[in-house]
Amino acid sequence: MFLESDLLPLSALQHLLYCERQCALIHIEQAWSENRFTAEGRVAHARVHGGGHETRDGVRMARDVALRSLRLGLVGKADVVEFRDGVPYPVEHKRGHNKANNCDRVQLCAQALCLEEMMGVPVPEGALFYGEPRRRTVVALDAALRAETEGAAVRLHELFDAGRTPPAVYDKAKCERCSLLDVCKPRAGGDVARYLREALE
Repeated sequence: MFLESDLLPLSALQHLLYCERQCALIHIEQAWSENRFTAEGRVAHARVHGGGHETRDGVRMARDVALRSLRLGLVGKADVVEFRDGVPYPVEHKRGHNKANNCDRVQLCAQALCLEEMMGVPVPEGALFYGEPRRRTVVALDAALRAETEGAAVRLHELFDAGRTPPAVYDKAKCERCSLLDVCKPRAGGDVARYLREALE
């Protein structure tokens, strides 16, 4: 069990699985730069994060729900939690579309694990709402996804405990969309001195 002072941002799991270097730059070095993708995501989340509750068709919806897990050492917020016959159903809003990797699904699963710990009830599924198709993707929170999420939480704490930013590895599909491209300099291996040397040559 972790202490309150040891809790790390739940949202960092998504960054970790997308790119460990990106995660460290944002959460350890406190580096940030915005691009079109992050701006669109911020605007989309602002629409959701009004807080408060409402009920539609018998389903109670709570927005901007505070979460924590002392077991996993995580703290954060859920965009929306629906309550269906008393069972929480987390809904995470994302700009864009469904991703090939599990970074969004792990973030959603971590929210569910927090809800289970806080409320003492099982949370078997949730949903990701993507802005481009404007529809939900239902996510079964099965044993494999739970194991991946718990492993990611362990890795996140290891990364923070080490306090070192991993070296850059250029991946065109990820790097060219990343708002930290100019900060990270992955084509130079993250080594600014080497990058400048090569540029002068």
